Amino acid sequence: MTTEQQYFENAITLEKYMTLMESNQEKSYSIYEKFNLPEDPELMELLKEKQPHVLVITEDWCGDAMMNNAILRKIAEASGIEVHCVYRDENLELMDRYLTNGGRSIPKYIFLSKEGEVVGDWGPRAPKVQEFVMEKKSRLPEKDDPQFELHQKTVHGEISDGFVWNEEFWSAVYQDIRKTFFDILK
Repeated sequence: MTTEQQYFENAITLEKYMTLMESNQEKSYSIYEKFNLPEDPELMELLKEKQPHVLVITEDWCGDAMMNNAILRKIAEASGIEVHCVYRDENLELMDRYLTNGGRSIPKYIFLSKEGEVVGDWGPRAPKVQEFVMEKKSRLPEKDDPQFELHQKTVHGEISDGFVWNEEFWSAVYQDIRKTFFDILK
């Protein structure tokens, strides 16, 4: 069985992943450019001291990944930690170790110690973002409704727009990832 550290060693950097995106690249870069990383010397000091590695399970068609990966990249660049990405659909054996409520929800961030041991994971969403998504999806008709697909496309568009423009979501993602780093590294 391939270890998480082996996946990490064979994965591409988050920066390279973003340059290779075929879907959502413009939106992800927009978030990356607009998100201002908060002054957070306590987090930066912790990350510089512990030097965790982050293995990201992702796909570029995923709206959550579009937003969350841009924010994680800002954290990584400011702290000097390494973040590598694997594609979910090419790595189902790894993905199936990190299911969310039985599903292959992404992105999933696997935190490794500098020695390569799994110390925690995060994803796919911050709680505030989850509330927004669930509220939007609650408006959908039943799946057997002839208008379901049309409504679903509209809802997915509204969710994606929220991810691209709502700075409160970016802050919620940052704060939730920050909390996870402190929970697993302190």
